Amino acid sequence: MTFYIENETERCFDFSVEDIVEKVANDVLETENCPYEVQINVLLTDNNGIHAYNKEYRDIDRETDVLSFPNVDFTQPAQFFIPEEEEADYFDPDTGELILGDIIISVEKVYEQAENYGHSTKREFAFLVAHSMLHLCGYDHMEDEEAMIMEQKQEAVLQRLHITRD
Repeated sequence: MTFYIENETERCFDFSVEDIVEKVANDVLETENCPYEVQINVLLTDNNGIHAYNKEYRDIDRETDVLSFPNVDFTQPAQFFIPEEEEADYFDPDTGELILGDIIISVEKVYEQAENYGHSTKREFAFLVAHSMLHLCGYDHMEDEEAMIMEQKQEAVLQRLHITRD
């Protein structure tokens, strides 16, 4: 797996962002039986930055905690079958990796939500990465049943990695 992380804020965390992204992403990809090596881009921004992305790409005029931009058009969640004639659209020609998509996280929201929910910034960050990785794998939460599935999967990832609410 290759991931690119850019922090356009001056704020840092007291844990390794790279380590958490790698552990959470690998766990999700393994659990969802992804047969490919993947590329993921992660951008850490502030509330103003994520607000601008949310407005530009989703036409929603407010900040949020995380945005996910999947590159793969899944017919069903985690169905990683890519037709041969579409491979050029989804794979990096230099590395052969599946370009899974982009994740944008508001660092300010990580701190705010960790405080509001009474858990660590590490747990909040890992939760947002898990949430976004599931979106990159084709999951959504628009319907109650979909939301329940995503919530169960997110919590399972964090439990397996021992990133709990303490």
